Amino acid sequence: MTSFFWQAIVLTVAVLGSGVGLVYTHHVNRQLFIQWQSLQTERDNIEIEWELLQLEQSTLVTEIAVEETARTRLNMLIPNSDQVLYIAPHE
Repeated sequence: MTSFFWQAIVLTVAVLGSGVGLVYTHHVNRQLFIQWQSLQTERDNIEIEWELLQLEQSTLVTEIAVEETARTRLNMLIPNSDQVLYIAPHE
């Protein structure tokens, strides 16, 4: 009878241990899934930001944008034709 009692105790501990392990595994799985979703959202936001930066870069390098920046930031103007000095190469 003692053998049966100890077998029942060992089996009960094994079942409880298995249950605790299952709950722990589900908990860790849920945490990893939440982290994965968060990282996917972050990746999507970074991709959107990258596309916006590429669009901004393509507009900044156009000739009109360069001319506008030269006028506003550097106070540069296109000179009048009488202000331009042409230098001819020596022959």
